[in-house]
Amino acid sequence: MAGVMKRWELRKPGRANLELASVEIPTPKPGEALVRVGAVSLNYREKLILDGPGPLAAPGPFVPTSDMAGEVVATGEGVTRVRKGARVLAHFSPPWLDGPPPRVDGMVPSLGGQLPGVLSEYVSFPEAWLVAAPRTLDDVKASTLPCAGLTAWTALMEHGAPRPGQTVVTQGTGGVSLFAVQLASALGARVLVTSGDAAKLDRVKALGAAHGIHRRESPDWEQAVLELTGGRGADVILEVVGGDDLGRSVRALASGGRIALIGILEGFDARFPVLPLFQSHGVIQGVAVGHRRGLEELVRAVDTLRLDPVVDATYALDAFPQALAHLDRGPFGKVVVRVGA
Repeated sequence: MAGVMKRWELRKPGRANLELASVEIPTPKPGEALVRVGAVSLNYREKLILDGPGPLAAPGPFVPTSDMAGEVVATGEGVTRVRKGARVLAHFSPPWLDGPPPRVDGMVPSLGGQLPGVLSEYVSFPEAWLVAAPRTLDDVKASTLPCAGLTAWTALMEHGAPRPGQTVVTQGTGGVSLFAVQLASALGARVLVTSGDAAKLDRVKALGAAHGIHRRESPDWEQAVLELTGGRGADVILEVVGGDDLGRSVRALASGGRIALIGILEGFDARFPVLPLFQSHGVIQGVAVGHRRGLEELVRAVDTLRLDPVVDATYALDAFPQALAHLDRGPFGKVVVRVGA
């Protein structure tokens, strides 16, 4: 498919070095599909990569971001998994199809990291990297599934789903947490949300949360969880803050409960008291997004439940720096870049 397209790229680290470049539209190789990108959803990870020393995919310029929804417009020889005209998502960790994650040098390869990113008008990827998009969502909302949606799905479903009447705690009102509210409440769980913003706590209740805990009014939020559960604690906690906050999650955990350790807002190191974990026989489970099977299951669940992802704002492709600034401010839900018309 001849022609020129726009894509954001970096030739050296730092968001100040972002450039909206004009390059040739790629031709799909055997086994690849060419996708016209409709929308790209942003994650906190973008800030870590663009504001840090890397990683940068090689060879050539680094293209950021991982989460894309679009339409297949051409296929290379031998492609059978997708067809022209199909709407697809890009899977966050392409080599991870099922089971435990495959690691290379201690990392699970991912788009917009060790592998090329998607902030481009077209991408040509191996067909195995793609998953059918949900029928019930447009590209903007579908693009929020591959990282935030799948992380919440993995945290809730892959290691023992919460049962009706059990308590789930999630932190903040970013994409992962809001997906957790919607999914866990659909399962019949009682969802508690912590946030430092009273207005956001009011909004999250409309999505199915049973209670909001104001972190500034209740900095030791684990006590509020214990009070709201009659001293029992939470069955599942999505720990998206990390650092010393992990200790509060440990103290808020019910007997036999599980902490899904997801976030690193307070850094890559964490400390927690071991005695409460011994007493609860609780589990701390690391969660790094999820495998392709999980994304396929999430898509089916979204269509079945008619789940409506929360998008705080959308930006045009040439306004990617403004979208990053919105991400800096802490959105309610997801920030999405519209790429297609």
